Amino acid sequence: MPSITIKATAHTKDASMGSPEDSSHSLITFLHSQSQNMLTRLYQKPSACLSIFRLLSPLERQLVMNLLWLDAAIAPSTMAAWVTREGKKPYQDALSTLARLHILPASPTKLALNPTFKSSMRQAITGGGASGSFGVLAENDDKHPPPDIDALDGYALERWETILYYMVSSGTGQLPAKPSAGVLYLLQRSGLMASIRGGALQITSAGFQFLLHPPHVQLWELLLQYLQMAEERQMDLVEVISFLLMLSTTELGKDYSTENLSATQKAMLEDLRDYGLIKQRTATSRRFSPTRLATTLTSSSPPLPTSTGTGDGSHAQGFIVLETNYRLYAYTDNPLQIAVLNLFVTLKSRFPNLVIGAITRESVKKALANGITADQIISYLITHAHPQMRRNKPLLPVTVQDQIRLWELEKNRMKSQEGYLYTSFASQADYEYVLNYAKQLDVVLWENASGRCFFGSLEGHANIRGFIERRQTAGNA
Repeated sequence: MPSITIKATAHTKDASMGSPEDSSHSLITFLHSQSQNMLTRLYQKPSACLSIFRLLSPLERQLVMNLLWLDAAIAPSTMAAWVTREGKKPYQDALSTLARLHILPASPTKLALNPTFKSSMRQAITGGGASGSFGVLAENDDKHPPPDIDALDGYALERWETILYYMVSSGTGQLPAKPSAGVLYLLQRSGLMASIRGGALQITSAGFQFLLHPPHVQLWELLLQYLQMAEERQMDLVEVISFLLMLSTTELGKDYSTENLSATQKAMLEDLRDYGLIKQRTATSRRFSPTRLATTLTSSSPPLPTSTGTGDGSHAQGFIVLETNYRLYAYTDNPLQIAVLNLFVTLKSRFPNLVIGAITRESVKKALANGITADQIISYLITHAHPQMRRNKPLLPVTVQDQIRLWELEKNRMKSQEGYLYTSFASQADYEYVLNYAKQLDVVLWENASGRCFFGSLEGHANIRGFIERRQTAGNA
């Protein structure tokens, strides 16, 4: 048999994937933690099998296709004979991933696909069956024709940028639209925004990192949090995942019926409208139109053709010019991009397609106070640097990078901790006796022997107070 030569190749890592050590799509990583029974139920849906197949690596897809049309299991040595010496490690990693997904159960004696997955995958490829797994097209309605693709793109972009703009402006922006309560709860649960001392929601460090990602990654990050909330909302996780994966196989510009959806999936329609994944004429409409955000969930196509909030579209090559004197020029007129810059830049002038500002100590300290780190600021400037800036080596002026980090060190130089100050001891012996007890508990934050006082942490106060009271009681006795 011919050998399969597997070589490590450089590729652009999609931000919807996991950490550098784990290049799997974030949904694949999520499915790794699910039970075999849950995955077997999911694999009963041909659309789910096809969508998950799209998210696998090329080698994993090749292994599935090699086994898909075999009626009987084969020996592991048969498949291993196709792999070159250099490809053994990637091959074993692929087998491990498929085993954790219960697509290819681990067995020392045979290789065979999960029967449920194999049957559904065959059906997805051949088009057999009438289960409605890929959605049921709604009947033509002359009074209410499906929205055109441009209208769907505009709707999706408006909904998505409303969410991002609210994050960067922390609800103080000029846009009249505001995300729904469900979206705000999701942003808070995912740690992208947080309420400081019961006040308004503010963007967090994780939220700013979220803004650095492409729209496809941002969307999956929110959807994964949505999946994790499914159980507490008493939603069937299999139905939730299968509906999202079904949407990824639908056709843009078509209307689909809600009649064949489960109760859980019908309840999801409101949430998906808020995220911009589907559009409905009214909340009670019996049809819905998937937007490009939904149809590209498991593909490599861009989810927003004119997305401007994250550097795609017209500003895909960057729009920021930064000088050594800390002055910044941003060639953009997009409110979302300007709002992001306003998080760490003092804006001074604004023209039709140009914003001028400066990175100052005050603007960086404001960003640091909101949980944004120096490395995140530098990463944003690098990600969105203008093509002219990319001729420089290093890309950003070293003096500016160093100064931003020095301002961060200023903030971290002083650290506050709550606790109690113990003072007014009757004698040096009493002071040292209590101090030694507190040191044994490892709760002493500061001490001053000459002043007979020390500062203990909040957690150790009850023990220290009890110790002092017992000593006083014993002395009185």
